[in-house]
Amino acid sequence: MPGMKILPALLLCLPLIAHAEWGAFEYEFEQDKPWSEVAAQLPPYPKPENLIPFNVSSATRHKHYIDAESISVGADKVVRYTVVIEATGGAKNVSFEGLRCESAERRLYAYGHPDGTWSKARNAGWEAIKIRSLLSYQKALLEDHFCPNGIRVRNGKEAAQNLRRAAR
Repeated sequence: MPGMKILPALLLCLPLIAHAEWGAFEYEFEQDKPWSEVAAQLPPYPKPENLIPFNVSSATRHKHYIDAESISVGADKVVRYTVVIEATGGAKNVSFEGLRCESAERRLYAYGHPDGTWSKARNAGWEAIKIRSLLSYQKALLEDHFCPNGIRVRNGKEAAQNLRRAAR
């Protein structure tokens, strides 16, 4: 019979079709899982030689830096980093933060002190990044360095490369 040769070929493909359908189901299931954050570990205090400057906008006169050694991308897809802001009057602010590309949110984990220690931030939950603000350094990090074109960097090395490329 002419159709009999087709049947064994279809039977051989059946496991592949079933696997492809299972993979699609598994992907949809992963998308339905609620997001959960992993515990953030405080990095070492930033050293001047590891600071990469980045531009926020022409509307601010402050200098902004990211500590290249502190950048990481967690299993929870959060980009974590230490930011150093030097005000025009000489004051320096240091903080350890997280950024979520998928939801355009940021979180403050800790403040840095001049003696090289950290204080954990109290009641610091996730909040939306001010996309319309020209003074928002988180907006600059989100759009230009950590989530360019809406795609999250894979790791800290890639994020540092983006920052260094822009600083040239």
